[in-house]
Amino acid sequence: MPRRHLRVLGAPEAPLRAALRALRGELGVPDAFPLQVLVEAEHAAKSPRLPSYDATDIPLFTVDPPTSTDLDQAMHLSRRPGAAGGRGYRVRYAIADVAAFVTPGSALDAETHRRVTTLYFPDGKVPLHPACLSEGAASLLPDHTRPAVLWTLDLDADGRTVGIDVRRALVRSRAKLDYASVQKEIDTGTAEEPLALLKEIGHLRERLEVERGGISLHVPEQEIVERDDIGGRETPGAYALELAYRAPLPADTWNAQISLLTGMAAAELMLGGGTGILRTLPAAPDGAVGRLRRTATALRIDWPHHVSYASLVRALDPHEPRHAAFLQECTTLLRGAHYTVFRDGALPGITTHSAVAAPYAHCTAPLRRLVDRYTAELCLATVAGTPAPAWVLAALDPLPDEMSGGSRLAGRVERECVDLVEAALLGDRVGEVFDGWVVDVEEERNGRGEPTSGIVQLESPAVIGRVDARDGTPLPLGERLRVRLTQAEPGVAKVRFVPA
Repeated sequence: MPRRHLRVLGAPEAPLRAALRALRGELGVPDAFPLQVLVEAEHAAKSPRLPSYDATDIPLFTVDPPTSTDLDQAMHLSRRPGAAGGRGYRVRYAIADVAAFVTPGSALDAETHRRVTTLYFPDGKVPLHPACLSEGAASLLPDHTRPAVLWTLDLDADGRTVGIDVRRALVRSRAKLDYASVQKEIDTGTAEEPLALLKEIGHLRERLEVERGGISLHVPEQEIVERDDIGGRETPGAYALELAYRAPLPADTWNAQISLLTGMAAAELMLGGGTGILRTLPAAPDGAVGRLRRTATALRIDWPHHVSYASLVRALDPHEPRHAAFLQECTTLLRGAHYTVFRDGALPGITTHSAVAAPYAHCTAPLRRLVDRYTAELCLATVAGTPAPAWVLAALDPLPDEMSGGSRLAGRVERECVDLVEAALLGDRVGEVFDGWVVDVEEERNGRGEPTSGIVQLESPAVIGRVDARDGTPLPLGERLRVRLTQAEPGVAKVRFVPA
């Protein structure tokens, strides 16, 4: 699909900034950290609780977006010594140890429970922890010794987990890599073995995902990108934003498999220990799958009854517009995920995440997500054979509601920000005609059984907006449609179209 970056410059900038400020107020987004919290964070940054085990000899590396500084994870991949026939793998995955800095019951701890998750806006983020921790002393930045929760996951030749260990350790990352450079090194054969194994292990884990019936959706994302290479800007403090469609690189998916592997290991440990908090998702109801089959028919996607949903999705190409539209609809089956607490061996009715097709837990992003700090402590206690800390057990029951509230806010922030940027980009183009694809239609129909509104994805710029049907003009799901922009004003009117 053709893609073109657009920039927010000149006139759109001021209304967009004002709309973003208003959005923060409307959503009740936390503002600056209280002074006491900042004082505690600065003190913790200078004197964290350090573990005795030294693993700084492991040459870890991170894989993140190029501008990221809040680095939760670092990895090292190797062939496993002593494996049968010399085959097998060892995954070492270091996760930032937030508990080394945050004291239970402190003002800093209370503030993280108020914020729950890091929120991302086009003009900056609202972090879960003060920057001196999340982008400094706790972040796994290269060439800095850091406290971490170090996972060692031994895999057999097929990529199956055969051993799990987790302990606190001092670690030192050697390199900060990004997805594009990782992909290039692996594709050109210039990657050294610890990095080259990301592809090998990633493929093995993807095969196991297929085997157990799991699914990873590779939906092209609508991304807000800040540009810092705009020349000739004369306005102090000016910034440039673009919207772009981004389909995941293979390196993204291989990296995600390492995180999934660790989350599954965490769930296994907690289930074995009898106390924990899982990320669960029930199987989609038959009605939802039936609706998806009707969508596939409308998009002219062949879905034989003997082919499973997971098998179909894996065969789709996210760069093909009809497939991209169907993948977007597939996300409806992933709604309804929960955090599920269990204690003292009394397991919950649902222990699995249907998309992962296995028990799963969030544990790899503690700098940006509250629950991960607690998951780490429960896993550490299980491996050590010790009781979970009292402060962890006391916080478990409220955590699902806290996380659900934080997730809802983060989702709304993301949606509203994209809407604002779209309106800013197109504010002076009302009346223009664009080429796009109808990627969704509403259930509501007119007297002739035709949908009255839907969603259109423009080919260029990377905008997704509502399209309202006009008398006599159908909304053909999955088909190309020329549309006219009827409204766009940041903070006032979201982008809307009608068939041209």
